[in-house]
Amino acid sequence: MAILQPERDDVHWVVFDYGEVISRPTAALPRLAGMLGVSPADLLPAYWAERDRYDRGCGDTEYWRAVGRRLGVRVDDDLVAELARADIAGWLHADPGTLALLVELSAAEVPLALLSNASASFGRAAERQPWAGLFRHLMFSGDLGIAKPDPEIWRQLVDRLGARPEDCLFLDDKRVNVDGARQAGLHAAQWTNPGHIRARLAQFGVLPAGR
Repeated sequence: MAILQPERDDVHWVVFDYGEVISRPTAALPRLAGMLGVSPADLLPAYWAERDRYDRGCGDTEYWRAVGRRLGVRVDDDLVAELARADIAGWLHADPGTLALLVELSAAEVPLALLSNASASFGRAAERQPWAGLFRHLMFSGDLGIAKPDPEIWRQLVDRLGARPEDCLFLDDKRVNVDGARQAGLHAAQWTNPGHIRARLAQFGVLPAGR
């Protein structure tokens, strides 16, 4: 499929991913492993193997019991609650450079949206964070029942924003999601760090050049 490249002058909305864009990588895995009585090295493949289902709407209990089955560990309701709290907390550490960029964009009255592959329970916690007020729309895959890079999620995004695909610049650290956005007609750039993206925002005329 050809990747569409819309005209850069059409950019109106800037849409951010969350994990490892706004947030730092989670530091909670050693704690989660300890709660499950396994090593972090053993937890890691089980944690990620079940994550797509979690991001697509399965609940905390279903996710953590599936992780437990992979590890041969029984996960009761109390442990589910403890694991979910620790996991959410691990992803709530925002990157200061990204926060500064968000504040600058908001002050410049650039409309901001968030589209994250994340569980519904994480979404509720994220909505209570101070940075959430900088966004006009927050969208979490666990609420939608679909996840990036599914074609339907881009349709739901632009419908929510009341925008055309070419109105939007999407920023994500994962190449597959950047490619999916471009295939849907959005502008998209792969996130590396706030300084790199600031230069791209200037290229799109969203921020002044040379800062």
